[in-house]
Amino acid sequence: MAEDNSVKRELKTRHLSMIALGGSIGTGLFVASGSAISKAGPGGAILAYAAIGIMVYFLMTSLGEMATFMPVSGSFAEYATRFVDPAVGFALGWNYWFNWAITLAVDVSTTAIVMQFWFPHVPGWLFSLGFLLIIFLINIISVRSFGETEYWLSMVKVITVLVFLAVGILTIVGILGDGRVDGLRNYTMGDAPFHGGWTSALSVFVVAGFSFQGTELIGITAGESATPEKSIPKAIKQVFWRILLFYILAIAVIAAIIPYTSPNLLGSSASDVAISPFTLVFKRIGLAGAASVMNAVILTSVVSSANSGMYASTRMLWAMGGTKFAPRIFSKTNNRGVPLPALLLTTAVGTLTFLTSIMGPGVYQLLVAASGLTGLIAWLGIAISHYRFRRAFIAQGHALSELKYHAKWFPLGPILACVMGIAVILGQDLASVQRFDWSKLLVSYMSILLFLVLYIWYKVRHKTHVIPLKDVDLRTHHEIHHE
Repeated sequence: MAEDNSVKRELKTRHLSMIALGGSIGTGLFVASGSAISKAGPGGAILAYAAIGIMVYFLMTSLGEMATFMPVSGSFAEYATRFVDPAVGFALGWNYWFNWAITLAVDVSTTAIVMQFWFPHVPGWLFSLGFLLIIFLINIISVRSFGETEYWLSMVKVITVLVFLAVGILTIVGILGDGRVDGLRNYTMGDAPFHGGWTSALSVFVVAGFSFQGTELIGITAGESATPEKSIPKAIKQVFWRILLFYILAIAVIAAIIPYTSPNLLGSSASDVAISPFTLVFKRIGLAGAASVMNAVILTSVVSSANSGMYASTRMLWAMGGTKFAPRIFSKTNNRGVPLPALLLTTAVGTLTFLTSIMGPGVYQLLVAASGLTGLIAWLGIAISHYRFRRAFIAQGHALSELKYHAKWFPLGPILACVMGIAVILGQDLASVQRFDWSKLLVSYMSILLFLVLYIWYKVRHKTHVIPLKDVDLRTHHEIHHE
């Protein structure tokens, strides 16, 4: 084992940009975007994705300001510990680790569904365990192998979206396809553009919120970035515009070509590849094997998400081992800077969760529900930590010019992100809230319960409190290590 137990700073700007971009382009865009249009109409879907996109921008700039000042793998869990209250950091860290370990299992299970499109007679669990092993090997080699894999998997997704946009626009203007697309008529048919009123729009906000999850990975990668002060601001700027462009334009194109009333838009999982809006648009221009092509793209998405999940949860557990939030063993790395104990535990939890999906849906669905809102809770943690960080920075006599990157529109950004984050969390299961269906509510909001249990346990045990602004520890990681 390496003496210093540190990770290696081997991720370049191109890795960071693609990791953040790839983290948010997945089945949410390729499949679930269709169900968003069918629920809220073209206008409602575009509005929801644009609003969540703006919220994500503010979150990214908040995270960027803290990550350039203090680039650590523990990211927002460490920021919450230092700028808010150690109990918040503890709950955020464990919650986030749990979320990605479960997501890893969900993605690995999904690879079986995707592969059975081509090989219906091969047992699904064979594919799942095969992909889990591949992802484990990618992560155990080095952070560089993770970054490089993620870069190319994300590249496949980005090229697919760009080709789709080009094909879609050419179809709308009548150059490609069968000429049946009547301009933008789909935007005004029925009660479009806003179908189903405010409740439908809010339910799509939730879909959009989940689609964008993964963008906060840029904070985790900061701890292994070769040049964080340059790479992070650049990646954040690029990622925001690309995400917004990809999502908003893709939804606008889908809505123009496929009417929101089409039953084909109802698919929302990887098993619905044949009716994915992307497949339907490619089919319309006569692309042979459109479903097969999209299935291959969805496979890269799922593997990319599982790869990111393995990385994010391993690094969060490693960071918590260093801050004594987790047993010290997890803070150890091997001579290549890979946190081996953390990687082994994450893989074990992913494998066990995956095995529950084979044994019966009950426990598995419960675990998936428990991890459901964790990404949004992490976003709230980022917004609150940044609000406190900036106020403490000024309260302790620092000038904004000392920061290498500063988030614009403070304090509006974090406040807006908090308000919208809470609205999306509450909108998670409006039907059950209105009916007071306790059993359903418990499943839908289990992540919040888990967070509160962790928070209260740590607070009571260690008697922590919200840190006064004057006492917030603003030493950079570099200063702490050189004391």
